[in-house]
Amino acid sequence: MSSQMTEEQRLATQGLRKLLDKTIEPEFIAHGDGFIPKEKMLGWMKQLAEFGLVNAPHPEEYGGMGLDWVTHLRLFEEVAYTSIDIGLPLVINTVVADLLIGGASNEIKSRYVPGLMAGELIGSVGISEPNVGSDVAAVGTRAVRDGDDWIINGEKTWISNGEYSDFFVCTCKTGEGELTHILIDREDHGYEVRGIPKMALNGQSTAQIFLSDVRVPVSNTIGGIGTGLKNTLVTFERARCHMGAWGYSLARRAMDEAIKYSQERIQHGKQIAGHQLIADKLATMATEIDAARLLALRAADMIDQGLRCDKECAMAKWYGTEMAVRATRDALQIHGGCGVTKDFIVERLVREAIIGPIPDGTTEIQKLLIARSLTGVQAFR
Repeated sequence: MSSQMTEEQRLATQGLRKLLDKTIEPEFIAHGDGFIPKEKMLGWMKQLAEFGLVNAPHPEEYGGMGLDWVTHLRLFEEVAYTSIDIGLPLVINTVVADLLIGGASNEIKSRYVPGLMAGELIGSVGISEPNVGSDVAAVGTRAVRDGDDWIINGEKTWISNGEYSDFFVCTCKTGEGELTHILIDREDHGYEVRGIPKMALNGQSTAQIFLSDVRVPVSNTIGGIGTGLKNTLVTFERARCHMGAWGYSLARRAMDEAIKYSQERIQHGKQIAGHQLIADKLATMATEIDAARLLALRAADMIDQGLRCDKECAMAKWYGTEMAVRATRDALQIHGGCGVTKDFIVERLVREAIIGPIPDGTTEIQKLLIARSLTGVQAFR
């Protein structure tokens, strides 16, 4: 794997950067800290779809660009550098499209995938529950067969895109030790959604979803009955690469803001960039950002080659998100008192970075996965 961009990737990211800087970031900043309405988010998603967000790594026959996950990760970095609130809905749509292409019927694919690719539909996927986090096998949401339908009851939480969602791919228990993915259309089948306020990232949607006797055709099963656990592990690989990119994208933005401030701020008769302790922080940021990016790109390259990479994806997620906490904290420290004010974006970056080590498996879970891969000894029951 080359650590350098191809000419195609360079041109794609440059064009995307221009759109983000000229149009989307000013609109995002003008919007403020509140929840971004679905219509506004869809407007951005449609623009970004033209640059390969969501559709870059998917086959052309489904409206994709037929590129690769490495390219998609490069593109996602640019969006996340501007706003994680905008980046997260794109990642969820990307992963949902991958699930549908890999396991849905042709009818389901034709109904939902083109809209995902074009930024016209928003999907969500649900694993976590109030009493179920990393222990996917303990899912309690139950789907019971009733003729040609499933009857689904349960509750999901921490669902990204929940309030936006046009449909929801739900991880359900369909038998003893058996998990299955089932697509639930919001308009056709119905489910209740409730937003979850957080310390940051409230522009996009994180929600609870409630399912009460929801009747869904068995033909909406994704990937076959009983394949939910296997499909979830594959989904985690994609998501963890992007979580690693979440981290180094935030850190890169924080570093750029800190460099700019350190060049402008004068203390003791010179730019603070010339003080050794400030220089140390900036050098550490730059090195750790590059290391995090290389870990994520390696994992994405392995996905492109069809290689098993649960260990590498766990490394990328752990290191990238934890590094972002350190880097954004140092960027705020370089800003001094200005860093805690709303006039400088580093205070937002710090709050967003702190969330990163939690989703898609905490740092502690990533370490257990890595250790299991190294020793063959299972830390879980």
